[in-house]
Amino acid sequence: AVGALSDSKDFVEDLLKGKTVDLSFQGIDHFKNEVGFVKLAENDHTAILTKIAETMKKIFQEKGILAGDERAFKPHLTFMKLSKSAQLRKQVKRIDSSLYEDFKSHYFGDEILHRLDLCSMLKKKQPNGYYYCESSIVFGEKHAAEPDDAELVSLSKRLVENAVLKAVQQYLEETQNKTRQTDGSPVKTKEAESGSKNESDNDNS
Repeated sequence: AVGALSDSKDFVEDLLKGKTVDLSFQGIDHFKNEVGFVKLAENDHTAILTKIAETMKKIFQEKGILAGDERAFKPHLTFMKLSKSAQLRKQVKRIDSSLYEDFKSHYFGDEILHRLDLCSMLKKKQPNGYYYCESSIVFGEKHAAEPDDAELVSLSKRLVENAVLKAVQQYLEETQNKTRQTDGSPVKTKEAESGSKNESDNDNS
């Protein structure tokens, strides 16, 4: 596989002909509610990416390595996935799409293709959470500033934290509304709000 990746570099560079592949990411989708990912926007550059994938698949197959079987090529950026732990899977069976509802059509930015990694899905992951990388090939120069691992982890955490905070806030609001309805507390009206300043201050307190 390492040899196949190395052999593919000349073929891929020939496809690119010195051009950069600018990939644009917008919107969110999921695989069976088990994996949440950012979608790759369709444009001329995604067509080039598909050609690269097809070329590399052919090179791998020529070396006797089955690459991807007959599954469709679906490039994406994973930001959330269910654990493989059977015990945890019993507790959380699916990812609730409401967690990322606010980002369904969000534009996440562009990324210029500059490196392809051959990763192991079986070996222990790197300390930064990325898969064990067997080999890489690099194309040209990186034009866009690349966020470091800490920044990517921080962004992922913020997305999840924001979703959790929103859910907690909604729960608290619903609980408070139910409490008001059951304890017989009067509902404030515009007429009440226009009362004396002292009463208004007490209400606010």
